[in-house]
Amino acid sequence: MVKNLRFILFKFLQSFLDVLPILLVIAFFQLVIIQKPLPHLKETLFGFVLVVIGLFIFIQGLESALFPIGERLAVEFAVKGNVYWIVLFGFTLGFATTIAEPALTVISQKAGHIAAEAGAIDRAQESIADYVWGLRLVTAFSVGLAGAIGVIRIIKGWSLVIFILTGYFLIVVATLFAPKEIIGIAYDAGGITTSTITVPLITALGIGLATSIRGRNPIVDGFGLIALASLTPILFVMLYGIIIFGPS
Repeated sequence: MVKNLRFILFKFLQSFLDVLPILLVIAFFQLVIIQKPLPHLKETLFGFVLVVIGLFIFIQGLESALFPIGERLAVEFAVKGNVYWIVLFGFTLGFATTIAEPALTVISQKAGHIAAEAGAIDRAQESIADYVWGLRLVTAFSVGLAGAIGVIRIIKGWSLVIFILTGYFLIVVATLFAPKEIIGIAYDAGGITTSTITVPLITALGIGLATSIRGRNPIVDGFGLIALASLTPILFVMLYGIIIFGPS
């Protein structure tokens, strides 16, 4: 009982230290640069405490559930030795975690309403809904594709650098032709993959797969899937914009 309590307190302290720099930066700029006291100090401190508690619970959930599940499933699929099932698992995992991501839903809806107000798409609710749903599907598909490509890369032992350089090259080319209405959204879509749902499961997939394959190093080969998953949404959303709005 005492041991468990000490463990909880230690983890809670870690969460507090993770959030503390944010509070210090805000306090510094508020008091030293702006030279005004923090507004609603009691509410701010109460919110800070809630953030620490939420971060503590979230990290425990990742360590005890999401990360082990993703890693264990990757190992079990690798043991079965069927490459097609492993690739399909990588695609499905990337697609499912992204389509369910709340941040993607919010950004897509905001982008749809702004595009309608700017006259880029029809103001009808059906048109906005179709545009928003298209953004979500394209982003989710691109992350799923990145998961599948990442799995193949780990199995084959291909260099991650080649994929990263190729991805950036294609993004630069696509940016030259993409309409201005979609470029900002596309680059923001790349940040969707650094979300609280996608990162633990995709990372666990890579580490679990690299651990279970002979000759693969979990440190060298297990990471990098998130980098791929951050590039593909940028490229595919710009291609989606070219289809919807036409090339620039």
